[in-house]
Amino acid sequence: MDLGSAATAVLPTPERRAERDDRKERQPVPGAVRDDLEEVFRRDYRRVVGVAARVLGSRDAAEDVAQEVFLSFGRSTVPAGEATGWLSVAAAHTALNVLRSGRRRTSREEATAASPVAPDAAEEALALEERARVRAALARLPRKQAMALVLRHSGLSYAEVAAALDLSPGSVGTTVRRAESALREELNRHASSG
Repeated sequence: MDLGSAATAVLPTPERRAERDDRKERQPVPGAVRDDLEEVFRRDYRRVVGVAARVLGSRDAAEDVAQEVFLSFGRSTVPAGEATGWLSVAAAHTALNVLRSGRRRTSREEATAASPVAPDAAEEALALEERARVRAALARLPRKQAMALVLRHSGLSYAEVAAALDLSPGSVGTTVRRAESALREELNRHASSG
């Protein structure tokens, strides 16, 4: 290769400059908002709120989710042609996260409100012993059954359990019932041998 052809290969051609300029335009600028955000917002807002409302059962909470989703979209590099699908999935995920965090908060609040100020020491010891027995029995179950049982009794729907464990939604009920039966057998087996 001579010096002339090497220089030609390195020097930017108009096509290379145009390609580089196109890549620069697609790169997000930190803190910048997409140019197409308003158009996408007007087109897809109702759909995003609808998806979130179906999960949450509350239009007010769904509008909060929509705001969060559009803020994320505004900072994203998702192509405009893929925006509708991306926004729908993001709305579902965000709404499920809100639902889960609400369940955890409600559970903690109920546990705090329901617990007596000064629990009886004997009752507390029995409760701890019983929880330890259940955990030990749960650990002896097949993993998929144990996970299905824990997730379902943690408040997840059959569809959520199915998605989390890669099961068909129709098989979740059967898996949970078998897990409950296996757990009872484990508890009885160890109660009679203990």
